[in-house]
Amino acid sequence: MVTANFIHPPDFKDIAKNKKIEIASLPKKAILLLSQHAGAPSEPIVNVGDSVKTGSLIAQAKGFISANLHSSISGKVIAIEESPNPIIGSSRAIIIESDGLDAKASIDTLPVKDISALSRENILDLIKGSGIVGLGGAAFPSVVKLTLMPSKKIHTLIINGAECEPFLACDHRLMLEKSKEIILGVQLIAKVLGVEDVIIGIEENKLDAIESMNSVIFLLKAQGSRLKVKALKTRYPQGGEKQLIKTLLNKEVPSGKLPLDIGVVVNNVQTVFAIYEAVYLKKPLYERIITVSGSFSNIAKNVLVRIGTPIKDVLDYCGLSPKADIHKIIMGGPMTGVAQSNSNAPVIKGTSGILIFDKRFMLKEKELDCIRCARCIEACPAGLMPCMIGLGAKKEKFDIAGSYDPFDCIECGSCSYVCPSNIPLVQLIKLTKLKAKRQ
Repeated sequence: MVTANFIHPPDFKDIAKNKKIEIASLPKKAILLLSQHAGAPSEPIVNVGDSVKTGSLIAQAKGFISANLHSSISGKVIAIEESPNPIIGSSRAIIIESDGLDAKASIDTLPVKDISALSRENILDLIKGSGIVGLGGAAFPSVVKLTLMPSKKIHTLIINGAECEPFLACDHRLMLEKSKEIILGVQLIAKVLGVEDVIIGIEENKLDAIESMNSVIFLLKAQGSRLKVKALKTRYPQGGEKQLIKTLLNKEVPSGKLPLDIGVVVNNVQTVFAIYEAVYLKKPLYERIITVSGSFSNIAKNVLVRIGTPIKDVLDYCGLSPKADIHKIIMGGPMTGVAQSNSNAPVIKGTSGILIFDKRFMLKEKELDCIRCARCIEACPAGLMPCMIGLGAKKEKFDIAGSYDPFDCIECGSCSYVCPSNIPLVQLIKLTKLKAKRQ
């Protein structure tokens, strides 16, 4: 169930939104995790001691829901071993030492300028081969999302440019600087899905991005495809795909179902840009744009970073002082991101930002008992009762907690944000999901 509940946390967008995209320095070492997407880990096809080039395929998708992995630098494979994983703690990785040359792997065919001759299957093959996953954070393999069963008919494609998470501005900058490429990518996806109705949803705090996208649509004369940009009210979690569908189409995705079950596909703007590069330039996914921000505003940047770059290398590039009093590093946004205990953990395909905070910003009051105020229920965009799931989890009564539909939770963090007792409700819901899966 999707409700109309939203919250309005301070967005802190001004810190990074006017920072043009920079190209980060090459890492001396790339840690390329085999588990950085939804589904099965990819399977290595290289060995220790092998030389690779930037864009070389180094691990293949294993199973239907999986993704190819490509080297993000040129150099030598020095290890295939357990490494820090910023989302799940640790997982196997292919570690490559850079030779500093950034030599690109050769491609079988030249980049194309005219895609009219490409079939739907040709485009899907290029997306699959390039290892593209959802870059909005979920990291679900894009080829799986776009490969439809005959029984599924898609009538609307929604492009997610909401970027509702506080601090993050990488999607905003991409829409400003690569508007044409995004629209060309949208046309590719529309061709694959066989749809004409396309809506690009962008929040009103990005009026320049709305104008930029509309200008490109006009110049490309793409209006005939029923492609339009829709300005959205600025609120959280506007960027959740089910919430976006409710806002734009006034349709609800039933509990336990996916958007495609009601004829809709949602893609993030960075995913669309990666698909453009894969088809037009034959470029695999080995780099992405992230925002570096937080309470150290002097280092704020939007940077194009090679996947596998350690967090420490990114912060060094941004000029963070070694003496900085860092209290917390979060990968992602402050609402849905994951706190990091190891600065050697690498940027992965789903990384949208790295946020650095000092103690003053992260000061949190003591956790208290639930006062049954129901604010978490009012705030929940999925219409759940977070307080009841949290209570069951705290008492380790996961059968009871599981009866309150925890798997409908989108882990947006709204419940934790509004809780006057400072109860970590979203973490308790995540624990309930984990325990429920194990039973």
